Amino acid sequence: MGAAITIDKKQLNKKLRMLAVPIAIQGIVSSTLSLVDNLMVGFLGETELAAVGVASQVFMIFYLINFGMMGGFATFAAQYYGAGDKASIRKVLGLAMTVMLATGTLFFAINMLETEAIMGFYTKDPAVRELAVKYVRINALSFILLGVSGPLEMGFRSTQQTKVPLLVSTVTFSTNTILNYILIFGKFGAPKMGVAGAALATLIARVLELLINVFCATRKWNHFYGPIKSFFGWKKELVKRIIKNATPTTVNELFWSLGQTMYVAAFNRIGTTEYAAYQAANIISNVFVFAGFSIGDAALIMIGEKLGEGDKEYTWEMSKHIIKVGIIVALIIGAVVMITAYPMTMLFNLTELGRSYALKILILIGLTIPMGIYGGIHITGTLRGGGDTRFAMLAESGCVWLVAVPLAFLGATVWLLPIHWCFVLIRIEELVKGVILTWRYLSKKWMNTVIKF
Repeated sequence: MGAAITIDKKQLNKKLRMLAVPIAIQGIVSSTLSLVDNLMVGFLGETELAAVGVASQVFMIFYLINFGMMGGFATFAAQYYGAGDKASIRKVLGLAMTVMLATGTLFFAINMLETEAIMGFYTKDPAVRELAVKYVRINALSFILLGVSGPLEMGFRSTQQTKVPLLVSTVTFSTNTILNYILIFGKFGAPKMGVAGAALATLIARVLELLINVFCATRKWNHFYGPIKSFFGWKKELVKRIIKNATPTTVNELFWSLGQTMYVAAFNRIGTTEYAAYQAANIISNVFVFAGFSIGDAALIMIGEKLGEGDKEYTWEMSKHIIKVGIIVALIIGAVVMITAYPMTMLFNLTELGRSYALKILILIGLTIPMGIYGGIHITGTLRGGGDTRFAMLAESGCVWLVAVPLAFLGATVWLLPIHWCFVLIRIEELVKGVILTWRYLSKKWMNTVIKF
């Protein structure tokens, strides 16, 4: 690799804004959808809030598996976009959709057949479990719907059409919010369904999300538009290379999401009030965190594009600038979380003790968000953009399962610590991971052009 080159930071910032801002808004809208679900259900009580939090775990696992798979596929789609090869982009999307539909169908079947057993793992409270089972069974079809919507969304992002997913998320959020109000509380003549109403509202919104994604994908202005048959007929060598790259990202997100559910299992053992506080704080913080993670999504797209063009020198200089911007954004987001922590906790119908716990957790989240976003930029951005998915998997999964999960259970069941101190323990993982990822980034071994045979 040659000497460092000079980059036009003004133009780079312009492109970063063009990509990251719609992704950030989409992330905020999507996470706000979850916030609204939990906020409205939270008015019913802590038991209902805890039930939706428990039920959401299986959907989170699937969503993150979807995200992991799409991260692996997106490396190829972004690099093919940089190379101007639209035919290969369609092949990547067709394979992604096939894999995700199969995965979604499997999740649908398992969660319909074993709902009681799965929910029973996360909570021993019979009232919480009963409501969680009802939520999962009503909303289970979402697994199959997301199997199509997820790959299409990845295609729009990878080809730098980020306004489409933003539009889709905005319509989905609006629909879900209105239906939540009607179905949870029984407005405008509808039955008062409570938790079941939240599940049904989400399912209807997912159907609408799929319809809009398919509509946009079949328009001639779409960058990967083409006949259906052009999305299939994959060459064996291409499939092998994509699966090789996507498998680590999928395993990464699977183990990360399972780790998150282990925190739920641990914190539920402290008490329903404590877990409801953690759930409320987590949902609130996600609104801000998704905005920060948009830098990582934009980094994957931009790095993939440049590596697809074969320009490693520019990629290195560009990545350094993106990371600097990401750190500044992360610090701002952390400050905003802490400033808004108190009024945000007042939105939930928590007990005085529950609200106190939620406030403490949010303050801790604000202090540690910069570490989390920094690691996220490397995992989902630099390393995945350069096809270094195996190392990203080992770094993140290893830190979650060797550091955070053991500490969560030790804190909750052995040391009997309050919920906010248990939260501090799991955040140690972000610090360890940050050190490992910085070492890998500086080695430059993550920069690979995966589309070259």
